[in-house]
Amino acid sequence: MENHTITQEFPEYADKISELKISDAQFLKLFVNYEEVNALILHYEDGEQSHTTDEHLTDLKKKRVHLKDEIYQYLHLN
Repeated sequence: MENHTITQEFPEYADKISELKISDAQFLKLFVNYEEVNALILHYEDGEQSHTTDEHLTDLKKKRVHLKDEIYQYLHLN
């Protein structure tokens, strides 16, 4: 499966992401939350055996999209 790290999702904001991770605690919290959810999705999708339900995986993907939207808004406004 494809990895959806936030810097891959928004390569045009790579420098700003790096800067905000260091200087902005609110952004760092969003970033870490997104990366954790993304890592869980990858773990479940890449595993030979599914250790979760389809419903749980779908919920995680929805959460990732929501966090991605929040991060985009934060990057765009700051």
